Amino acid sequence: MEDVMSQVEKKPISTVVFIVAMQKEAQPLINRLRLVKEVTTPFPKEVTWVLFKGMYKDLNINIVCPGKDSTLGVESVGTVPASLVTYASILAIQPDLIINAGTAGGFKAKGACISDVYVVSTVAFHDRRIPVPVLDIYGVGMRKAFPTPNLIKELNLKVGRLSTGDSMDMSPHDEESITANDATVKDMEGAAVAYVADIFKVPTILIKGVTDIVDGNRPTSEEFLENLAAVTAKLDESLTKVIEFITGKCLSDL
Repeated sequence: MEDVMSQVEKKPISTVVFIVAMQKEAQPLINRLRLVKEVTTPFPKEVTWVLFKGMYKDLNINIVCPGKDSTLGVESVGTVPASLVTYASILAIQPDLIINAGTAGGFKAKGACISDVYVVSTVAFHDRRIPVPVLDIYGVGMRKAFPTPNLIKELNLKVGRLSTGDSMDMSPHDEESITANDATVKDMEGAAVAYVADIFKVPTILIKGVTDIVDGNRPTSEEFLENLAAVTAKLDESLTKVIEFITGKCLSDL
């Protein structure tokens, strides 16, 4: 198995899938790379998922978003849509690399500031509390992201741990779990993407831009809406550099 993985890591990266929760978060990159929205996707006709495709040099770039809830018309955020689109994208597109990109809340106690962009080292859940031996470890579900020491050094990006849950706010129980996870940033998708990718052994990196300070003195929802446009633009700059760095390289080069 190790020999097979070694061979995979030495093969040039060809197909990349970005899993992005909200199309607003992906739009600057879609525009920059001139990606085209696929009218006919490889996904079931019942879903509202959207796929943008295009080539950047030798890279086949795919951005997949869960789209809008068919009943309420709002973005389908959270772990369940993220899990589903990750699973379907792996089967349909067979990527060499998954990049979960998007916005996140940051913790000033850990040094996070608005517009910081983080490469995630490890990711875990903070709202799956199962106080039963072994199931408690399963609930946290901590996983390491694919290591990218050369990319981090070259692009001078911050590195931090990510904690994932299905709520934007932070209850006392969540805060305790997030602290235990030693998280610098928190989101609503990352651990779910990593969980599915780990099943299929698809290398995954997670890149998050900070829109709000969770342990600050302003409501996180207000800060999120206020900073979303500026932070997605900053995230786009970083993702563009990441794509440029990946081009022509193998996984082992990252």
